[in-house]
Amino acid sequence: MINVAVLGYGVVGSGVVEIIKKNSLSISKKAGKQIVVKRILDIRDFPDSPDKDIITKNADDIFNDSDINVIAETIGGITVAYEFTKKALMQGKHVVTSNKELVATHGPELLKLARQNSVNYLFEASVGGGIPIIRPLNRCLAANEINSIVGILNGTTNYILSQMKKEGKEFGVALKEAQKNGYAEADPTADIEGHDTCRKIAILSSIAYGEFVDYKKIYTEGITNITPADIIYAENMNSTIKLIGMSEKVNGMIKTKVSPVIIENTHPLAGVEDVFNAILVDGDAIGEAMFYGRGAGKLPTASAVVADIIEIVKHWGSFGRHKWNVKEENNVIDIMETESKFFVRIKVKDKNKGINEIEKIYKKVQWVKPLDIQNGEEIAFITECILEKDAKDILEKVSQLDCVDKVLNTIRVFN
Repeated sequence: MINVAVLGYGVVGSGVVEIIKKNSLSISKKAGKQIVVKRILDIRDFPDSPDKDIITKNADDIFNDSDINVIAETIGGITVAYEFTKKALMQGKHVVTSNKELVATHGPELLKLARQNSVNYLFEASVGGGIPIIRPLNRCLAANEINSIVGILNGTTNYILSQMKKEGKEFGVALKEAQKNGYAEADPTADIEGHDTCRKIAILSSIAYGEFVDYKKIYTEGITNITPADIIYAENMNSTIKLIGMSEKVNGMIKTKVSPVIIENTHPLAGVEDVFNAILVDGDAIGEAMFYGRGAGKLPTASAVVADIIEIVKHWGSFGRHKWNVKEENNVIDIMETESKFFVRIKVKDKNKGINEIEKIYKKVQWVKPLDIQNGEEIAFITECILEKDAKDILEKVSQLDCVDKVLNTIRVFN
């Protein structure tokens, strides 16, 4: 019998307990041993929970119990979860987690600690919820040199953008609906500002390229500035707007960023709607492979946590399969040294003069038919591929033109 302790009895933690109990027979058959949740740690009271008899507020009840073999960390954050994870690994207990922030921040250290203590630190649930992606990268695609990863990695933002597109809702209205439906937290900052996607693309990049990618070095932009007008412009261009996390290996360095992009409807990611996620992996042997499914939620994420537990039990005695090399020098290309196309919307005082001035400043632009608006004249265009640092400087010049009232928005165009 393998005894499991679950740290944190929130949405994911309670889902882990539920799945292990509900699917006990099939899980045991797949793992080769019976798997039982012996203890649950949480500081809150759960008087009505069917699991109340095994819930404790005292961490020593878990860490002093030598019969507990595996820890499922579903607390979140990088404070208590970090200390508990280190303690468990040092005691020779395997740890599985859904904690993307912890993995993205302390992954190399915790993986090293796991190897030193002959145990595993697995985190399939940290990216893509129930979508299997980390194990395929490590195993199924192991024969490939991974060239790039591009994905919709956050269900909350994808739901908001889908609602803005399908229902014409303002960002704030779509966000409140996402919160009401349980797709967004009370504090949605990590989702809507792109931080969640950033941590996930950092984890995937670290696995794909075999070297730690620090999420703090990844340029990150969220969706809070996207408006219904932007959505309509994209539709008129036979495109849609998605929050995309991407990374690519270029001359030994890693080109990576998170931002909203305008992406053509013919692209495989364009049709991914609502809370679904999708990840495109390009390998030198396989070409493109797409992973698609629900990227969040209680049971999808919990199923990935339990799958890691089964993996450990099934291959008992095997450990240390993950290793991220940490380079002393920076391995992430500065966003300002990369190129992008930009969709630009500008409110002008004089349309004809605005068009003439823009064509003088930019070498080449593709004009986009403006929307019918009530608050003055507007022009819109797509730039050619230009360096990000040049784009920033040019836009500053544009904003200072006498004929320009306001730069309304700039959105990268996927290419």
